[in-house]
Amino acid sequence: MKSRDIAGLQETLGYSWTHPKLLEQALTHTSQAREREALLPAEASGVGDNEQLEFLGDAVLGLITSEEVFHRFPHFREGELSKLRAHLVSEKHLIRVAQELRLGDYLRLGRGEEKSGGRGKTALLVDALEAVLAALYLDAGFETVRRIVLQYILEPELARLAETASGLPVTDYKSALQEKLQAMGHAQPVYVLVKEQGPEHRKVFTVEARLRAANAPAVVEFVGRAEGSTKKNAEQEAARQVLEHLATLPEAPALRTSAKRPAQVSP
Repeated sequence: MKSRDIAGLQETLGYSWTHPKLLEQALTHTSQAREREALLPAEASGVGDNEQLEFLGDAVLGLITSEEVFHRFPHFREGELSKLRAHLVSEKHLIRVAQELRLGDYLRLGRGEEKSGGRGKTALLVDALEAVLAALYLDAGFETVRRIVLQYILEPELARLAETASGLPVTDYKSALQEKLQAMGHAQPVYVLVKEQGPEHRKVFTVEARLRAANAPAVVEFVGRAEGSTKKNAEQEAARQVLEHLATLPEAPALRTSAKRPAQVSP
């Protein structure tokens, strides 16, 4: 199978390279570059592959993704941002983008790689995608490549994650809340399903996470209330609300008092 003309890819991306050789190099696998060097040794110095561009593209993608999740999710902690970024730049996600762009049709492969099904290999396609981003960055600058990354890599996946039952793959808020309360010596919250509505295939669950007062377990100190397409999702969001509430407290004064004056704790 011959590679398609790069004009098709430029049309798909909505950008025409000022220096099309950059895009050609981004789509050239090392197997073809080495074959060309063997056949035309005099031109060996001019035969380029996409390995160096892939290195640069990986860095460009990482920066754009980091910046986007940083601004879009200001309430996330560093670990949550890292987990989300790791998903968005993962091979598992990028291969879907490469397939949607039909990058395999544009790859320039050596004969051996062509015969072994290189156009469908995940590693080759993901490397090519990152190399194309580098070629775009070198040809058009940061803002143009940022637009492409947002349009084809970040926005669709963030929208998909927000709509699916799994939600954003960032943090297990229930576990985080449990650990925080244990460290504070605080009673664990009670999760209560307060409403369930909608047809079986589109149910909406409303859950409350009820935080009990440190020195009076029968007293509810704070309630996180959330809806979700599953009880698990609703519980996670309610737990997140409780975590945010705890973050606003001045070093959990009730707990501090009990620690300093244990004789005053209720029996």
